Amino acid sequence: MRLEPRTQVPLALAIAAPAGAIALALLLAAIPLIWAEVSVFEAYGLIFKGALGSRFAITETLARATPLIFTGLAAAVAFRAKLWNIGAEGQLYLGALAAAAVGTGAVAMPTFAMIPLVLVVGALAGALLMLIPTLLKLRLGVDEVVTTLLLNFVVLLFVSMMIEGPMKDPMGMGWPQSEPIVDEATLPKLVARTRVHAGLILAILAGIAVWVMTQRSVWGFEARAVGASPAAARFAGMPVPRVMIRVGLISGALAGLAGVGEVAGLKGYLTLDLSPGFGYSGIVVAMLAQLNALAVIVAAMFVAVVFVGADFMSRAIGVSNYLANLVVATSLLTMLLASLATRYRLRWH
Repeated sequence: MRLEPRTQVPLALAIAAPAGAIALALLLAAIPLIWAEVSVFEAYGLIFKGALGSRFAITETLARATPLIFTGLAAAVAFRAKLWNIGAEGQLYLGALAAAAVGTGAVAMPTFAMIPLVLVVGALAGALLMLIPTLLKLRLGVDEVVTTLLLNFVVLLFVSMMIEGPMKDPMGMGWPQSEPIVDEATLPKLVARTRVHAGLILAILAGIAVWVMTQRSVWGFEARAVGASPAAARFAGMPVPRVMIRVGLISGALAGLAGVGEVAGLKGYLTLDLSPGFGYSGIVVAMLAQLNALAVIVAAMFVAVVFVGADFMSRAIGVSNYLANLVVATSLLTMLLASLATRYRLRWH
């Protein structure tokens, strides 16, 4: 028995494999529910109801999916070029810090100029942070997994210092938070009296733009070539260091935009609990989407449904909402198996 690469993936298999992976993940996650003597159908029904069963539930799911799309795209862009960006969490927070520094009144501009400025500043902050491990990898051969991961903690400590010191809100009753974002820099709500904001549209547009770039542009071809074989890309005349730097900047900018959306569109001020781990969850989203930018949008919606629905289910029947982590983790493992099944076939001889 051996694995043989497929020369062509049938369309039916390409569709059935991810669907089967999600179904298998739900079956595996049902085991602890059965062990706890909880009705599996009731639990999954409550997850669906909590995430999609009402106008409020749908908007909460969309609000949760917005940063996941950005961080999923950040991971997908970098991983495509074999640049292992594990630092989207830190890039998210630095983007949020930059947005808060500009958007709390440091600059006085009308709305049509202020919102683009906040977006650009946040994206630039995330991009420059990712530039550090990229240059260390290219110049000194330092493993970017280590540097991006450790920079997450450095950034969190820096954000803590800023919101406890120079950027602390004097009207915050002693709580460590920044001053509120001014109205001119606040992303508009898409639905009145809900938390879903214009960042969702920006995230979807970013997904489409990244897909076009990776699939229909010279930049995307170079990134895929460098990811497949840097030596072959260099032999073909491609500027490998320049490609890696470009990929790193784009990846960091996307993660920084996630932070801008959370601070300027959702919360309105910066705190240390701004993200419950969106940067790390973005890696799962990217892998579930198999690094396809358009599929990242769908995968982010799925992960958001699971997390929002699990919170509702936990309150309704007393089952721990850690079930959401179990579903997402098993989905990742089964999706990897599905990817293996679509790329290879078993040969018996």
